[in-house]
Amino acid sequence: MLSAGLDCFKDFAMNSLSSRAAVGLFLIVVLAWGVNWSVTKQLVQFLPPLWTSAIRSWIALAGLFVILGLSNNLMIPERRDIPVILSVALLHMTVFSVLVAAGVRFLPASKAIVLGYTTPLWVAIAAPLLAKDTLTAPKLAGALLGLIGLAVILNPASIDWTNGNVVLGAGMVILAAISWAANIIYIRAHHWTASPLQLLIWQVLVATIVLTGSAVVTDGLPHTEWSCKLVLLFLYSGLIGTALAYWAMSMVNKSISALTTSLGTTGTPLVGIASAAILLGEPIDMSLAVAAGLIITGIGLATLGDRLLRGQATASG
Repeated sequence: MLSAGLDCFKDFAMNSLSSRAAVGLFLIVVLAWGVNWSVTKQLVQFLPPLWTSAIRSWIALAGLFVILGLSNNLMIPERRDIPVILSVALLHMTVFSVLVAAGVRFLPASKAIVLGYTTPLWVAIAAPLLAKDTLTAPKLAGALLGLIGLAVILNPASIDWTNGNVVLGAGMVILAAISWAANIIYIRAHHWTASPLQLLIWQVLVATIVLTGSAVVTDGLPHTEWSCKLVLLFLYSGLIGTALAYWAMSMVNKSISALTTSLGTTGTPLVGIASAAILLGEPIDMSLAVAAGLIITGIGLATLGDRLLRGQATASG
């Protein structure tokens, strides 16, 4: 892992990665995102969800300004890329972020991350309905497995349906996943002028402004007792869980096939479950394990079917 990190820094200035460095960086992304759910669970104990997301976004913005500046990826976006900037900023970085932060207050982080990563299943279901894609057998099987996994994790033995807050939290995280899915469907249809990496800082900037304005209007100025722990949690979430992870994923996508990265990110919920058990002491019960297995398998099938379909389309012109 250390040698892969060194390779990554050597390639940094050239905006490219060796395959070894890309794999090492990809593992870091999965770990960073997985742990970030437990970190968010702790942050919302100190501040409201809007301020949690806004402060994290400011830290990520500063980190990305340095990273993209050093790699010569700072640029003014063209008008044709503004819709995709707004789509990512609003649907993913704002709506998804706030709904997850709000929902995780009432749910164990381990259950929240499994619900949150149902996003590819909603893409597999919605895209064909919107005539944006074709529903193949692997995608249908994957969607069905994922929905069965969703039913397992939402069964009365796993989720207390008599507790309104728990039901609200689960609903928020599922809505967050659907919002992210809507963003993905739009991104696929967008004709990019600049690269996703070059537009990243503008997406974070828009999200930061919207999140901060919404937080001020809704909650007023933030009031909390700042501590070393809270600062470290925000630094991790903003710099590692957001800025570094977004940049790293953009770099990895240039060096590893889309199928590999899509399937590889299914490891993020597993990391999230493990980190919640280690950092927060959350139990791993049978329903959570079964649901995670079904949903991750479903995502894998849906992703494989999607990539095979795209490969056939490319081959046929």
